[in-house]
Amino acid sequence: MEKCVFESEIGESYTLATLPNGLKVYICEKPQYTSAYAVFGTKYGSIDTRFSKNGGKLISVPEGIAHFLEHKLFESEYGDAFSKYAKTGAMANAFTTFDRTCYLFSCSDNFDENLDILLDFVQSPYFTKETVEKEQGIIAQEIKMYDDSPSFRVLFNMLSSMYINHSVKIDIAGTVESIAQIDSNLLYECYETFYNPSNMFICIAGNVDTRQVLKRIEESIKDRGTVAINRESFNEPEYIKQNYVEQKLPVLTPLFCFGYKQKISSPYRRLKSKVCVELLLEIICGEATPLYRRLMDEGLINDDFDFEYFTGRDYAAVIFSGESSNPKRVAEEIKKEIAHIREHGFDKKLFSAVKCASYGDAVRSFNSTEAIALSFTECAVCDYDLFDKLKLLKTVSYDDVLKRTDVFDDSLSVLSVISPLEDTV
Repeated sequence: MEKCVFESEIGESYTLATLPNGLKVYICEKPQYTSAYAVFGTKYGSIDTRFSKNGGKLISVPEGIAHFLEHKLFESEYGDAFSKYAKTGAMANAFTTFDRTCYLFSCSDNFDENLDILLDFVQSPYFTKETVEKEQGIIAQEIKMYDDSPSFRVLFNMLSSMYINHSVKIDIAGTVESIAQIDSNLLYECYETFYNPSNMFICIAGNVDTRQVLKRIEESIKDRGTVAINRESFNEPEYIKQNYVEQKLPVLTPLFCFGYKQKISSPYRRLKSKVCVELLLEIICGEATPLYRRLMDEGLINDDFDFEYFTGRDYAAVIFSGESSNPKRVAEEIKKEIAHIREHGFDKKLFSAVKCASYGDAVRSFNSTEAIALSFTECAVCDYDLFDKLKLLKTVSYDDVLKRTDVFDDSLSVLSVISPLEDTV
C-alpha cells in the first residue's frame, strides 16, 4: 500500500492511500469531532452508456442504468443495507450524478460496524429477474414525477437545447423506455466493469484512526483484478440546437435557466479554470454586485436567483437560474454586464472582496465532515489535491479571472423558460 500525507497552511491534513488493486482511500482525521462521514464511490455515472473493457468490443447500455444499479445495490438475498444501518443508528444514503455513484453513511457511534456494512453491500451485488422488474416500476414512477417538475424541466430543456450528442442532456434516471430494457445480466455487466477497485474510491472524515481504518479496508476489499475501461468519446459539436426553448406548466411565476455552453478541449476542466470562473460569476452577479442589486430592485429576480459552473467529463456550461416575470430581460442584462466587463474590466476592490469571501468559505468547509468527504470525491474523480483550491484562491490574479470571460459565447447561449399555463395566470 502506498501512503502520502498532505498538509495545509490552515492546520488541516489528510492521508491518501492507494491499495495494490488501485483503490484510493482518502482519510481526514478530526479527533475533536464526535461524528464521522464515509463515502464508497465509483467513477461511474449516467453518461457512461458506451464503453469497452480490457480492449474488448464496444458495449451500449440503456440510459439510466447507473442510477438503477445504485438503487439495486442496497438489496441482498438476506435483506437490505438500510435495515442494518437502522440498527446501528447511522444515517445512510446514496446518489448518482452524471459521472459518479456514491454510497455513504454518517454516524456518531459504531463507525467500524457501519464501515463494514458499507464495504459489504457495495461489493455484494444481488440481482434477480423479479427484483429488477419491481424496481423498474418504482423508478418509472420517479421519472414521471420529475417529468412534471418545473424546476427539473427548465434545466433539462436547456441541456437538451445545448447538447447535441452528449448524454448529459438525458435525465440521470433515464427514461421510462430505457429502463424497461434493463435486466440482471446488464446490471452485472456494468457492475463488473465499473465497480472494480481500480475505478473506485473511499473517502472518510471525522473521529477515526487512519491506521485502523486502512487495515479494515485492506482486509475487506475483494481483489477482482484490474479492469481497463475505455469510455467512448461523445464527439460533441461546437454548436447548439437552439437559443431559446419554452414550455408551459402550472407555475405562478416563470422559471428560467440561462446558460452558456463551453467548448471542450480536455475531458475535465483544470481546477484553476474552475476557480477563476466561479470567482468571475460572483463578480458578475453575486449578491454584492451592482447587477444583482439592480435586478432585485426592479423585481426581475428574487432570492431564488442562483448561478453555477456546471462541469463534468467532456462538458462544461455556465448556468444562471431562478424565477422572473421577464426572463428574457434578465438574460439581456446578464449579457450586457458580461460585455461591459470584457471592455472595461471589473472593480478591483470587488475582486479582492470576492476572493477573500471565497477563501473564507473554503476554510470553513473544513469544519464539516460531510463537506470534506464529498470534496474528496471530487479529488478522486478529477485528480485534484484537497488543498489545491485554497492555494489557488490565494494566488489567482485579476487578469486570470478576466481572461475567463471567454466562457461566454452568445452563439452558444440558451435560454430555457417554464411559463405559466393560461389558467394559472
